[in-house]
Amino acid sequence: MKDNRAIHLRADDAPGLPEPRNDAGTGTLDLALRIVEFLTQQPQATPLTAIARHFGASKATVYRHLNTLVRHGFARRDPDTGRYEVGVKLMVLGEAARSRLDVMKASRDELIRLRDASGQAVTICKAIDDEVVVLDLIQGQTVIEFGTRPGTRLPTYASAHGKIWLAFGPKALLARTLDAQRKALTPQTLVDPSALTTEIDLVRERGWSTAPNEVVTGVNALAAPIFDHRGELAGSLAIVGFTQFIPEQPNPRQVEQVVETARRISRSLGGTLGWRQ
Repeated sequence: MKDNRAIHLRADDAPGLPEPRNDAGTGTLDLALRIVEFLTQQPQATPLTAIARHFGASKATVYRHLNTLVRHGFARRDPDTGRYEVGVKLMVLGEAARSRLDVMKASRDELIRLRDASGQAVTICKAIDDEVVVLDLIQGQTVIEFGTRPGTRLPTYASAHGKIWLAFGPKALLARTLDAQRKALTPQTLVDPSALTTEIDLVRERGWSTAPNEVVTGVNALAAPIFDHRGELAGSLAIVGFTQFIPEQPNPRQVEQVVETARRISRSLGGTLGWRQ
């Protein structure tokens, strides 16, 4: 029986994210959009007081925004508790947007097959505006589940997914990552530019990446690139699990499972074999 415990890496507390802003001059639309984003990141309906406190705004101001969001279906107010959560319209729009991502269409069945073969959780990511974003998560078959949700942002320099994007994505992304300040999330996080560059060169050479203990101690991921018909990086695929299941040096069978799954998805997109063509 699956344990109810979960490892939660939520979009609102993922490493490297900025603290909530409390700008006194925040515009009306800006605040409304940030409220929508905040609601999507909460595990349950949230009271007005907590929302207002998070943004450092008055309850009257936040209430007006929430009323507008509720009226348009982007938020919902529980009639019994008075608490707020995301509305159905937002979910519908989100699914419509996700369906337009070719890599999502091509990968769903493959993600399930990889989960069944490896027993580990499987994630697929895409770089959006220089951030690596989780598009989907298929839970593994271990006793503890991972609570990462679609929309969670991962640090490029410390995650297996991020290293794939640094190795095979736009060169400018690597340059910006090396120029930016990098926070040590654990003692194993690669913050030294020389060490990170060496790691990315290795990823580019072998075609897969890992990040043992770099985001969360005791957790590792094994990722591979997905290429589209232009030969460009379209996504990254990874199995995620505890280091006892995915060691620092993954076993050859795990590498084969992840790389071959990424290749099959690439072929379905009209892609090549990437770095080995």
